[in-house]
Amino acid sequence: MGEIDIRIQGRAGRITLNRPGALNALTYEMVMAIDAALMDWAEDARVALVVIDAAGDRAFCAGGDIAEMYATGTAGDYAYGRKFWRDEYRMNARLAGFGKPVVTLMQGFTMGGGVGVGCHASHRVVGETSQIAMPECGIGLVPDVGGSMLLARAPGRMGAYFGTTGARMDAGDAITMGFADHFVPEGLWPDLIAELEATGDIAAVAGASAAAPLGATSALRDGIDLQFEPQTLGDVVRSLSASDSDFARDTLKRMGRNAPLSMACTLGMLDELGPEPTITEALEMEYRFTARSMEHGDFLEGIRAAIIDKDKSPKWRHPAPDAVPEEDVARMLAPLGAEGWTEAD
Repeated sequence: MGEIDIRIQGRAGRITLNRPGALNALTYEMVMAIDAALMDWAEDARVALVVIDAAGDRAFCAGGDIAEMYATGTAGDYAYGRKFWRDEYRMNARLAGFGKPVVTLMQGFTMGGGVGVGCHASHRVVGETSQIAMPECGIGLVPDVGGSMLLARAPGRMGAYFGTTGARMDAGDAITMGFADHFVPEGLWPDLIAELEATGDIAAVAGASAAAPLGATSALRDGIDLQFEPQTLGDVVRSLSASDSDFARDTLKRMGRNAPLSMACTLGMLDELGPEPTITEALEMEYRFTARSMEHGDFLEGIRAAIIDKDKSPKWRHPAPDAVPEEDVARMLAPLGAEGWTEAD
C-alpha cells in the first residue's frame, strides 16, 4: 500500500496515511499526493465526499517528517524547507476550502502537520484516544499549517495558552477549541466509514456522534483568560510568576522548555491575525516565520536537541521567555514581499 493509500471506494474518495511505525508523519511526497487527490476529486462526480484516516492506533499523524529539512538546513540550503512548507500550506488551504464534505478521523496523536490534514476538514471526528496539539514552539517553530487560524478563533485566550505551551487537547478540549466537531466512540469508526462509502451521505457523521466528555483543560478557562490576557510573552511570564497556583507553575514549566522567540512570535501572530482570520491570512503569516526559521530562528537547534542528538538541552537564541526584544518579533513576522507564500504560483 505504500506510505499513503489513495483510492475511491463506493461514493467516497479515500485517503489513508500508512506510516504507523513513524506515527504517520507526513513526508513531502505524502503532502503532494493528498493535494493531487483533492484536485482530482473536486470535479469527479463519483466522489460525493472524502474520508481521511490513518493506520495504527497510536496516531492519526504526529507531524511532518523533518529529517530532510534538518539535513539540508544544516548544510546551508534553506530552499528545501521553504518548498516543503510552501507546498504543504497550499494543500492545507485546498483542504480547508474543498467544495465537498471531508471527514477526518483522528485517533491518538494529531500534532503539527497532522493538524493541517485533520483539523481543516468540514467534519472532524475525535474519539477516546485523541490527543491534539500544536507543539512547534518546542522545536523553534510556531504553530503553522493553518493552526494559527484555529488558535486565533478559539474562545478567550485559550489559543494563546495552547499555542505557547504545546499542551495536548483531549477530545473535549479539541471540540471546545474548534479543532474538532464530533465525538464518535472509536469502536464505531469502521461502521461509520462503511456507511459513508456506501451512501455518500454526510449526515451519517452526526448520526454516529455522541456527547463529548468535558475537556480537562477547558475547565481551566477562567485562569487561562486571566493569565494570558497580556499580549506580550514577557508580560504573560510575569503574570504567571506572580501567581502561586498549580496551574501557573505547570504552565511556566511547559513554557520553559520552548524557544522564547517562537513563543513571542506565536503571541504576535495571534494578536495580528485577530479573532476571525481566514486560512489564507493565517498561512501567509505563518510562512513569514517558517521561511526565516532555519537562518534566523531556532528551528535547526530545536530539531538537533529533540530529534538528532536527543539531549533535550537546546541552546535557544534568547536566554529566557521574558528576554525577547519586540524588534526580534517584528523582524520574524515582517512581510516577505515577492518571496512570500501564495496559494499558487
